[in-house]
Amino acid sequence: MSNTFGNIFTLTSFGESHGKAIGGIIDGFPAGIRIDEDFVQHELARRRPGQSALTTGRKEADTVEFLSGIYEGVSTGCPIGFVVWNTNQHSSDYDNMKDVFRPSHADFTYTQKYGIRDHRGGGRSSARETISRVVGGALAKLALKEIGVQITAFTSQVGTLALDKSYTQYDLRHIEDNPVRCPDPVLARQMEELILRVKGEGDTVGGTVSCIIQGCPVGLGEPAFGKLHAALGNAMLSINAAKGFEYGQGFGSMELRGSQQNDVFYNENGHIALRTNRSGGIQGGISNGEDIYFRVAFKPVATILMEQPTVDKEGNETILKARGRHDPCVLPRAVPIVEAMAAMTILDYYLLNKTTRM
Repeated sequence: MSNTFGNIFTLTSFGESHGKAIGGIIDGFPAGIRIDEDFVQHELARRRPGQSALTTGRKEADTVEFLSGIYEGVSTGCPIGFVVWNTNQHSSDYDNMKDVFRPSHADFTYTQKYGIRDHRGGGRSSARETISRVVGGALAKLALKEIGVQITAFTSQVGTLALDKSYTQYDLRHIEDNPVRCPDPVLARQMEELILRVKGEGDTVGGTVSCIIQGCPVGLGEPAFGKLHAALGNAMLSINAAKGFEYGQGFGSMELRGSQQNDVFYNENGHIALRTNRSGGIQGGISNGEDIYFRVAFKPVATILMEQPTVDKEGNETILKARGRHDPCVLPRAVPIVEAMAAMTILDYYLLNKTTRM
């Protein structure tokens, strides 16, 4: 399995949902960065289970323990090792899934690929693996803060309920004011009601997370196989339940003509500027200094608390009703994960760009 993300800044993650711990090793992190462990813990709290009625009932503190690479609160440039201990596993909840395949889950493909799988909580395929990404992303955010980069994600759609205006029309400072993490308080309440209704039915619902990267330097990304938007897409599509990625106007621009789509340059008091940002901050695969914005589509969670027809590992048809604690909608907890993957990608490509010129 490929368990390492990044080129210069890298994160190697380890652990399973019901194993002893989730953890990782970060290499290539710049020395001399002040490490605010309270901030890292705050980011984990945004991702952790049990934070509201909209999420899984699993109760985990998700307290990170740093093992190396930090001295007197500052990064040393050496590998940063960390671990988050699992403390609230209910492995018996998954006994009835041991020999059957959950529809649209990784059970079948893992078994076919490796000949063995850890059925407890999904094992390595569980979204609990994203703990390591959030830790890595939090550290990347601290480094990016030094160069003025800010990353903000929010829930922009749940089911058919979607924001209908540009992100510039919302006050993104209020995203954390509601459990859905939507910047529109009225729509957020409607989203919350929908998720709770779906949860009560034993079903799940999907949607989209939008992300804005502000202050990104010009020049990040490579012109051919290392395009910045391709790297962001790769990062986002590696997240559990992610099914689609679009940046800038995305598929919406397909209805326009070039004369309507192009971002026109002009001279703003001796400074080259753009009148619009339909490109989403990336042109030719390289950041242009404007806001980078993109959307990630997440499917409804595959594990539902309803009876479904399936087969066992011998191919015998059977009926499965899943037990355990599962998210009815991944969107609220996916927001900090999207931010984390964006932060690690931008930091990695910032460091890569340092190799471009002598």
